[in-house]
Amino acid sequence: MKIYAAHGVKDFIVCCGYKGHLIKKFFEDLRMRGSSVTFDLATSEVTYLDPPCEDWRVTLADTGADTMTGGRLARVRHLLGNEPFFMTYGDGVGDIDLTALLKFHKDHGKSATVTAVQPVGRFGAMYLEDEDPRVQSFNEKPENGGTWISGGFFVLNPSVLGLIEGDEVMWERGPMDELAKQGELMAYRHRGFWHPMDTLRDKTVLNEMWASRSAEWKVW
Repeated sequence: MKIYAAHGVKDFIVCCGYKGHLIKKFFEDLRMRGSSVTFDLATSEVTYLDPPCEDWRVTLADTGADTMTGGRLARVRHLLGNEPFFMTYGDGVGDIDLTALLKFHKDHGKSATVTAVQPVGRFGAMYLEDEDPRVQSFNEKPENGGTWISGGFFVLNPSVLGLIEGDEVMWERGPMDELAKQGELMAYRHRGFWHPMDTLRDKTVLNEMWASRSAEWKVW
């Protein structure tokens, strides 16, 4: 959310599901945790002595415990306007130029834009020649075979929600496939930093980057 706020996006809708009450509690307590505070026990008045930590507007929408990614989008359609909107899963970080991403989307005039990334491989790569046992070259952090994958940062026109027919629809499958077939899905190539947060290993790597002040996704 701080990545988006750095680009002027400060109105958020969080599609809550399993343990959504914990997300609500986090935001409910956010100012209390980040501010000095005075409690007047006689009047029960609470006075915060510091300004709010963020100037965001956050809507926490209950979208069902078992609803799939596409279904969650459809459930918040009434909260969206008629302009293109950003969408992300929140399980990856990067130094993506979201301002440029939005401009790219508006310029091409299609219905959807996905950010394409080339993640660094998890394993070192060796180049071997035929049956020669000698290692010709070694790359500790190779690109992922030159393959572009979805980085999970989208810009969508509200019209794409018409492709979602129920809670069981996964955005990554039917709707994205259909948009690609229609020629309505465009890719914004991001060649900068991007890293997923899918596994315990990812968590460790990202926490180490943050602790060492080398978090390239910290654009604020």
